[in-house]
Amino acid sequence: MRVLPCLPAALCLCVLGGIAMAAPGGGGESVFPPSLESYGDAHFTGLWSVLQNRVAKQPLNLWASLLFFAAILHTFFASRFLAWAHTLQERATLGHASARARLLHFLGEVEVVFGIWCVPLFALLAAKIGWEPAVDYLGHRVSYVEPVFVVVIMAIASTRPVMQLAERGLRFVAQLGGGGTAAWWLTILTLGPILGSLITEPAAMTIAALLLAKQFYVRQPSPRLAYATLGLLFVNISVGGSLTHFAAPPVLMVAAAWNWSTAFMFIHFGLAAMTGICLSNGLYYFALRKEFAQMAAAPAADTAAAEAPVPFWVTGTHLGFISWTVLNAHYPPLLIGGFLFFLAFYEITREYQSEFHLRSPLLVGFFLAGLVVHGGLQRWWIEPLLSRLSDVPLLLGATVLTAFNDNAAITYLATLVPGLTEPLKHAVVAGALAGGGLTVIANAPNPAGQSILSRHFPDGVEPIGLLKGALPATIIMVVCFLCAR
Repeated sequence: MRVLPCLPAALCLCVLGGIAMAAPGGGGESVFPPSLESYGDAHFTGLWSVLQNRVAKQPLNLWASLLFFAAILHTFFASRFLAWAHTLQERATLGHASARARLLHFLGEVEVVFGIWCVPLFALLAAKIGWEPAVDYLGHRVSYVEPVFVVVIMAIASTRPVMQLAERGLRFVAQLGGGGTAAWWLTILTLGPILGSLITEPAAMTIAALLLAKQFYVRQPSPRLAYATLGLLFVNISVGGSLTHFAAPPVLMVAAAWNWSTAFMFIHFGLAAMTGICLSNGLYYFALRKEFAQMAAAPAADTAAAEAPVPFWVTGTHLGFISWTVLNAHYPPLLIGGFLFFLAFYEITREYQSEFHLRSPLLVGFFLAGLVVHGGLQRWWIEPLLSRLSDVPLLLGATVLTAFNDNAAITYLATLVPGLTEPLKHAVVAGALAGGGLTVIANAPNPAGQSILSRHFPDGVEPIGLLKGALPATIIMVVCFLCAR
């Protein structure tokens, strides 16, 4: 049952595989992937005809997509690998770690999946188009700016001064609702995502996930409530960055190309997003109110009183580094240089800092780097699919496609489609935003949230559990965006 969401696309690719196997050559191309114009299929009217033509002209398209869908299937089985690893480790001789268990545990880490599948992809490219073109694609034609940005912003946003400031602000609001578990839950899931429109979605995801771990997941909610919360967090973060034109990755991809300002985003997307967040939180809470009542008797998890306050000048400097990171997100030398200065400041003010952990940010960056490598080779089938839909089907189609590819890739490909009308532009962005919580690969900040919260799920985060938890909120967001057209 875990593979059902991928079956339609997989079956389609398998049929196209017959075409690829029968196609002559295609391996002589020195540049891969080819430009969309090079296929010369503008005169084709049917989607299937376009896909057939593109596979026939460059069979490598098909094999790259098969590897991409294999990586997606791997994410669905990641929790199973972890379970096998635990079983082998329990059977191992006391005091001797099992190499097979360690290998299975490595294969079960969702953050490494797409990086693992880059290995056969690179081998395939090197064999078919040559070593230098393969290196050129991975080393020059793929942009790793977003993964680097996410690593840096996660590392800074998870520090003690930033977390303490965010927690104080959210505590003030939570206290208005009584300060209990439900009040914290509603506050974090409402204000945290909206905060993403100012400090970017990855930073908001980091802060919201850490606070949920401390104020909610530590009380060991039921699996139903745990997955509902995770799905709601992912969906809310995905749409919560749409109040401005610079905070959400899918919006960044189109803002300059389509001249969308912050005022435009707030009117056409932000109001609908805030409405959807409030409706989703309210309906989820109402549906799960009995479980919240059972958790109310659990001991308080608030440990802020045990931490000494951080001086304002330290917190202010951290906020300055966050601002520098956001403003220079697309300039790697300035971004990395600022991060090095931040590390120096961290060492100078160590008495006001918590222990610095880079493992989670680096794993998330590795996940995103692998995703952009694979995602850049999927234009051949995503572009013709998007260009043949009217506004409502396009919104729904973009929502579904986002579950199988990063939503920023979906909106970027939309900018390459000539002649998109304003309703179609609204539809593709709305669908990409609404579908950003369905899977861990649907939105760039999702791996950060999963990395932080996965320890609260015994066998890791099940993709089906996440999908079920996010689906109701996704439907609510789709309806809100449809009404805002």
